Amino acid sequence: MELAVLRLKPRCERRLKGGHLWIYSNEVDIAFSPLKLLSNGQQVVVETSSGKSLGVAYCNPNSLICARMVSRELLPIDGDMITHLLRQALSLRERVYPGGCYRLVYGDSDGLPGLVVDRFADVLVVQIGTAGMEALKDIVIDALDQLLKPTAIILKNDSKARQVEGLENYVEVVKGEPGDELQLVENGVKFVVPSLTGQKTGWFYDHRDNRARLARYTNGARVLDVFSYVGGWGVQAAVQGAADVVCVDSSPLAIDYVGRNAMLNNVGDKVSTLKGQANQCMKELAEAGEKFDVIVIDPPAFIKKRKDIRAGEAGYKQLNQLAMRLLGREGILVSASCSMHLQRESLIDILRSASRHVDRQCQILEVGGQGADHPIHPAIPETEYLKAMFARVYI
Repeated sequence: MELAVLRLKPRCERRLKGGHLWIYSNEVDIAFSPLKLLSNGQQVVVETSSGKSLGVAYCNPNSLICARMVSRELLPIDGDMITHLLRQALSLRERVYPGGCYRLVYGDSDGLPGLVVDRFADVLVVQIGTAGMEALKDIVIDALDQLLKPTAIILKNDSKARQVEGLENYVEVVKGEPGDELQLVENGVKFVVPSLTGQKTGWFYDHRDNRARLARYTNGARVLDVFSYVGGWGVQAAVQGAADVVCVDSSPLAIDYVGRNAMLNNVGDKVSTLKGQANQCMKELAEAGEKFDVIVIDPPAFIKKRKDIRAGEAGYKQLNQLAMRLLGREGILVSASCSMHLQRESLIDILRSASRHVDRQCQILEVGGQGADHPIHPAIPETEYLKAMFARVYI
């Protein structure tokens, strides 16, 4: 198959040569290779301004990121290439997290930009976020089916990223009958999550190592899990030996699953729930004189874009202040952020500022990030997003 050429302007190949995968529309020599002549998802050969090949990408001429590299060789993106990349991704996950429950594919970091795959034993949940990967959808599904022989595959294509790419949102079962729930085991703790109606792919594997790290602080403790979703932190804390756990979430569905997951692990007597907005629930707990030994705050991303940084930082500061007021004399606060635009140093400074605001001292004990099934691409800082600060807050 002969591929169209996408030629870059002079000196615009530096990032690509350094390992980056993205090509911006203002880096393209549109006189030589007019973007308007390319179609969504079309494969192209990327060339320097002098005509030297850099590899093969897929493109979206209507997006700021108009192309994403997949291969450094002059080979079309086909089933063999996708299968090879999937095998590489699988090899890593089985090495670090044996058991079949993990993020199997993490987009750019696995050389498959626009593709996310979460594995729940014999069920796969797939998210496609770019027009180029959408064009490869059937090839990806076939490759996953051949490689893992899953009983069911779900396409959970309902993310906001698709709108930027000009793609419609949909949720579809493309193989098997997954039922209403997915099952997984994390750190030895069993969970069920909704298969089609849960948040994103249904589970957040990125915090696996941080939730395991929590165990050293929870024995005999009273724990508050804010933004609990289905109880990933709270139920594991109860299994780890916490005496009492309160999970807070605004979603009735999530609250229901917290109870079910607690019962599934025989800690139903330790876990209670509180439905409502996080800030309001924490204020009410403080007014009632409640105190906790350990508090986890793991909110959704407050900072979606750079322009949101100031408002987002204010939101994180308010949350941390509220949490610190609820901690006992030598409490442990786990303050997490999945906002890529919030730098680790900024979160540390938020903890410093929040502790002084409530007239307490703060020590950072541990700093956690995303697990190894969410590897960081060293040339793409956007692939590093997760922070988890374990802090001691004392008087």
